[in-house]
This record gives sequence, structure tokens and C-alpha cells, in this order.
Amino acid sequence: MDYEKHAMSGAETIFALRERVKELTCLYKITDLANRNDLSFDEFMNMVLEVIPRSMQYPSSVTTRITFDDKVFASESLEVSDVFIATDILSNYQNRGRIEIFYREADGVEFLPEEEQLLKAIAQQLSLVLERKSIEENNARLQEQLRHADRLATIGQLSAGIAHEINEPLSAILGFGELIKNDYPLPEKAQQDLQKIIASALHAREVVRKLMLFSRQVPPKMMSVNLNKLIEEGFYFLENRCAKQNVKITRILDPGVPEIVADASQMHQVLVNLTVNAMQAMPQGGEITIRTLVIDDMINIIVSDTGVGMDPELLQKIFIPFFTTKDVDQGTGLGLPVVHGIISSHGGTIDVESTPGQGTTFTIQLKMTNER
Repeated sequence: MDYEKHAMSGAETIFALRERVKELTCLYKITDLANRNDLSFDEFMNMVLEVIPRSMQYPSSVTTRITFDDKVFASESLEVSDVFIATDILSNYQNRGRIEIFYREADGVEFLPEEEQLLKAIAQQLSLVLERKSIEENNARLQEQLRHADRLATIGQLSAGIAHEINEPLSAILGFGELIKNDYPLPEKAQQDLQKIIASALHAREVVRKLMLFSRQVPPKMMSVNLNKLIEEGFYFLENRCAKQNVKITRILDPGVPEIVADASQMHQVLVNLTVNAMQAMPQGGEITIRTLVIDDMINIIVSDTGVGMDPELLQKIFIPFFTTKDVDQGTGLGLPVVHGIISSHGGTIDVESTPGQGTTFTIQLKMTNER
């Protein structure tokens, strides 16, 4: 009898050791997956789904579901039953999701207490991994923002230098062109050609002016500005053009928005540029919505459209001078860079969100006191 007890105890020990090895192997594999830089978040989670069942008593009968934020990852043949164990995934003291493990064959099958403890350990490990990945993603995003800001600053310096160099010969072309036009009788064909020269020079000077605005070489003329009034008056002149393109303008203006110190003409140009950009994104018509509101002591101007939208790759380039998706004769690629330059010169920020096929939203934030 003592021999039988000893044999049974030995079998139980071997079983317990085998289960512990499976559990440790599970945790090790999750750690190993977490250290792989070649895996996306979704790939990592789907691989974790494959690892977890192997640590259970009856792996072939286990199905798993992991919910994290708004995403759900589940076994291919998920079967929800009354026999299950579950635990929450906590990150920074917040409930971010849940792990659930089910047995398909419910009759006579129970989870071991050790398996419940293992599930909690897995949840803690996932929490650490997800926090680390979140930090890495934030760092990567910040680095990209810094690179983008540095690139814009470099382009701004280059643009300012080019603008100053081009201004002098342009002034000479325009000056001598006007002298010839007024002081020398020319044949009609020559007069037409001269007018084209003057018009081209004026266009080039406008491009230079926009470059200087982008590079913040033109100081704003600051005065007290009522943004709501500026929007009402500014869009009054744009509504006819919008109506011809079957574009509706909706204004939602917060009457509590205070006046700010700004350059009225430059802020008007911001609105015009954003509106024209939105119209060009809606060739078949649509709706432009402009809102003003105060959030956390910041004045927000939000311009949304229902146009074609932009993908993430395009979003990275929209504030770079001369970048454009339009035909050569339809734009210089300076509209949005000028907007960026003007808002920066006013001590504000501009952000953009866009989804292909669903439209684009530009959000401008300006300090209420406009201190710079």
C-alpha cells in the first residue's frame, strides 16, 4: 500500500513538473516574441494566441480570446463555453483589455488553480509588453515629428535665401517692362508678348511672397481680430465660387470666442487657402464645415471637408513647399506651406487628420493671449 502511495505521489510530481515546464515555456515564448522588432502589434498578438493553449492541460480543447482597446484577437475556431478562466489586462492602472480561455469539451474538464495564476502572469507580461511598445511608438512618432520640423526649418531657410536672391532681378524685369510698355511704341504682337512677360514676373513675385510667408520673413501686422467676424466676411466672398462647384459651406461659430491679436490679412489667407484646398478635394461637390471653439484656453479653428482624403504617406508631405498632387497649371504647392508658416508666426499649431474616401480635417490652435 505504501508503495502504491509512493508511486501515485511520483506520478503526480511528474505531472506537476510537466505542467510547470509548459507554463514557463509559455512565458518564455511570449517574452521572446515581445523582443522581436520585425513583428507588428497584430502579428505579435496572433502569435500569443497560438502560444497560450500549449500551456494548458488539454491544448487541443482550448480556444482563446484577447480583447485590447477596440481590437479583438481570437482563435480561428473560437468556441465560447461555460468552462473558462479570464483576467483583465491593466496598463498604467487602466483596464485596457481582457484574456479569456475556454474549453471546448466542458464535461469533466476544469482549469487548475495554477493555470489561473499563469493567466494572471500572462496578463502582467502582456501589460509590460504593450506599455513598452506604446513608449517605442511614441518615441518613433516624436522622432519623425522632429525630423519633419527640422526639414521644414531647413527648407524655410533655403526658401528665404532664394526669395531674397530672386526679388532683385524680378523687380528689374517688372520695372524695365513697365518702362518699355509706357515709353516705347511697339507693334501689337510685341505689346502682347511684353504683357505676358510682366504677368509672368508678377506671378513669380507672388510665389516669392508666399515663400517668404512660409519662411516667416514677412512679419505679421498685429491687431485685434474677431475671428468669427473674419470667417463670416471671408467666406462671404467664397460662397459663390463654392456654390458653382456644388460645395456647401457650414459655419458653427462659438460666440464666446474672444478677440485675439493677429494679422487679419494673413489669417484671411489661411482660411482662403484651406477652403480652396478643400474645394479641390471635392471635384464632385460636398460640404466644408468650419468651427470655432475654445478648449483649454486655446482658440480652435477647425476646417473639415467631405473630400477624397489622404493616406498617411501623403499627410507627411503636405506642408513641404512645392509638393503637390495637382497638375502643373493648377497649383504651386505653396498653399498649405503658407498656412503652416502663418500659423507658426502667430505662435500657433496646425494638425491634420485624414482618411482616404472620408475627408480631411485641419485643426488650428491659437493661444487666447497670443503670447509668443
